[in-house]
Amino acid sequence: MSPTATVRRPGGRRPGGRVRELLLRGDVVLVVTALVLSLVGALLVGSATRAEAGSTVFVKHLVNLAVGLVMAGALLRLDRHTLRALAPVLYLLSVAALVVVLGPLGSTVNGSRSWVELPVGLSVQPSELAKVALCVALPMVLADAAERGRAPTTRDVLVSGAVVGVPVLLVLAQPDLGSALVLLALSVGVLVASGARWPWLAGLALVAGGAVLAAFTTPVLSGYQRDRLTTFLDPSADPLGIGYQTQQVREAIGSGGLLGSGLGAGELTQSGRIPFQETDFVFSVAGEELGFLGGAVIIALYGLLVARIGLAAARADHFGRLVCVGVATWFGVQVVENVGMNLGVMPVTGLPLPFLSYGGSSMFACWLAIALVVSAAPRER
Repeated sequence: MSPTATVRRPGGRRPGGRVRELLLRGDVVLVVTALVLSLVGALLVGSATRAEAGSTVFVKHLVNLAVGLVMAGALLRLDRHTLRALAPVLYLLSVAALVVVLGPLGSTVNGSRSWVELPVGLSVQPSELAKVALCVALPMVLADAAERGRAPTTRDVLVSGAVVGVPVLLVLAQPDLGSALVLLALSVGVLVASGARWPWLAGLALVAGGAVLAAFTTPVLSGYQRDRLTTFLDPSADPLGIGYQTQQVREAIGSGGLLGSGLGAGELTQSGRIPFQETDFVFSVAGEELGFLGGAVIIALYGLLVARIGLAAARADHFGRLVCVGVATWFGVQVVENVGMNLGVMPVTGLPLPFLSYGGSSMFACWLAIALVVSAAPRER
């Protein structure tokens, strides 16, 4: 062998060749859009935390992005057939993590026991990874019927209900109403795309409505979370607490005008008067410092992201199409809820804004979802 010879794996494929092949054959616009959103998020997170933490949180956000890209690259090594075969394993691992979070390893933040503390000083939010697992587990159950040219049977729908119900109940037990509703929403999207008959869809909608009703009428949620929902219905209910916070967020967005005050120059953002501004309310940073135009561009990027996932669904096989629909529904619902709660038209649920909000678990889950879409629906040569 000459010194310049290239080592190849059996079958003639270079190491990492599948990842490069998929990226070249996949939707480059989709990947670039997600990357642009992630980098914009780094700028907004850095601006929101600069006064208190300097560049520390900005660097951590970039590290989370780098880790998310590495995880996505690893997932891209699995073709959609292997991914479908591994779906039960991914699902069971996510359920196991949701059980662990309710035990001694779980930690409570803002009234929700949603985090697992790892020995290395890191924390993971299993509900974020459960979204990824459900995006492959539910299509695994429902794709077979579509491949046979028929609608899902009663057995298919009941099995799907069990697959969805277990993680939803575990997430509600934390309690985390926002993540539970996202899981239900993506499940409805997948069921609709699978051709499920309308009585089953109506039944699932009733279950989702019952979950919301239970949040208001039972002690499922913590006092802090109930205050968030109550304040949405009556902003004057807690003028010095949650109501004050949401009012500050709306003022920040409104003060941005058309072009904003400039990155790092927002008065409310830099004063630290808005809590959780790098996570729940990162869109308020965009509203104040980038203005209406900057916020509109961010929303347009999300629209492009969801549209490209829809195009991927159109060229995928039955399993891949359902995977893409699940991811598109997840992103769409979560963006609407997060931006809506920043604008005061949706209740504050603590859901992060995909790719923009600070947080490793959210970033990892979002990039794994992008990898699912690219892997499930590569372009033809």
